[in-house]
Amino acid sequence: MNAKYISTIRWKFIWAFILSILSGAGLLTAGYQLVNSSIYMNPEPEPSPYTLMLKWIINHIGSAPLLFAVGVISFLIFFFIFTRKIISYLEEITSGIQQITKLGESHRIEVRTSDELGVLAENINVMSDRLEHSLLEERSAVQAKNELITGVSHDLRTPLTSILGFLEYIEQDRCRDEIEMRYYADIAYQKTLLLRKLIDDLFEYTRVNNGGFPLVLERLDLKAFIRQLVEEAVPELNLAGMTCKIHDNTDEALWIQAAPYELVRAYENLITNAIRYGQAGKRLEISFDREGDEAVVRISNFGEMIAESDLPHIFERFYRAERSRSHHTGGSGLGLAIAKGIIDRHHGLISAQSDMYRTDFITRFPVSKE
Repeated sequence: MNAKYISTIRWKFIWAFILSILSGAGLLTAGYQLVNSSIYMNPEPEPSPYTLMLKWIINHIGSAPLLFAVGVISFLIFFFIFTRKIISYLEEITSGIQQITKLGESHRIEVRTSDELGVLAENINVMSDRLEHSLLEERSAVQAKNELITGVSHDLRTPLTSILGFLEYIEQDRCRDEIEMRYYADIAYQKTLLLRKLIDDLFEYTRVNNGGFPLVLERLDLKAFIRQLVEEAVPELNLAGMTCKIHDNTDEALWIQAAPYELVRAYENLITNAIRYGQAGKRLEISFDREGDEAVVRISNFGEMIAESDLPHIFERFYRAERSRSHHTGGSGLGLAIAKGIIDRHHGLISAQSDMYRTDFITRFPVSKE
């Protein structure tokens, strides 16, 4: 018989049943011989009360009912002894399940056997691990929500406070002349534009990271796509006093599957970020490569280095390498997070490298087959 089936709970109870019968039968045989020798074969000169009671039971009730009662009792005792490990393990599993369901916390059960109880314990451990993972994700989600609310509150309150302050100054007729009033009105207007951009970025970030609309993918020439975006960014480059140089390190076209209207937002954010933080270097470089089955685009600026401690966090929402959170030196803190969300939805990868000389943002996409 296959050892796998012998080690099941069913067979363990069958073996316990058989062993209990054999042990009970052995006990009855030994007891019968002992009683027979002590009462009939070697009678005591002065019988003890126990012997007298035993004789009375045998004479008035009969030996068969007595043997049956003793046999049943001995069977139950032996069956309990032979199954106590199984029952104890089952109670341990039950206690573990109650701890998981009542306390809502992870709990591991030692896997001691290879039978159904062992499989059950192993599955409970898997369920417990998943529960722990879900609890951690829930805590992370709550923390992320709190951080999002804190970040939004800070970034909305700052320009809004300025707008209210300037409008209050104008409303109370504290301006000395129309020129000063126009000056403060213009500042309030610029702050309003900043506020609208922050709200738009926040909406875009929420849409992208919640799945957004389904992507309508098409074959896209990544080289031509990026070159067009660079052409559109020329006015912004001129305003920053920067030039852009493109390095094409592969002769073949880089075709990918992408949704152009989604992907354009990602690369616009990356290019804008490179212009904003790379003005000191006076130039922007973009290179195209193919590495295996991946299309690689590297966007480089030569401004201030990003600290090594900041690199792992720059794609997080509201994270800025400059600590002041000033809108004069940084954006809403959502641009890179939005870019990463869009690239992730395209099954691409984005990473950043930075040293004293240059800062690179590297994107990778699977190359589309013909």
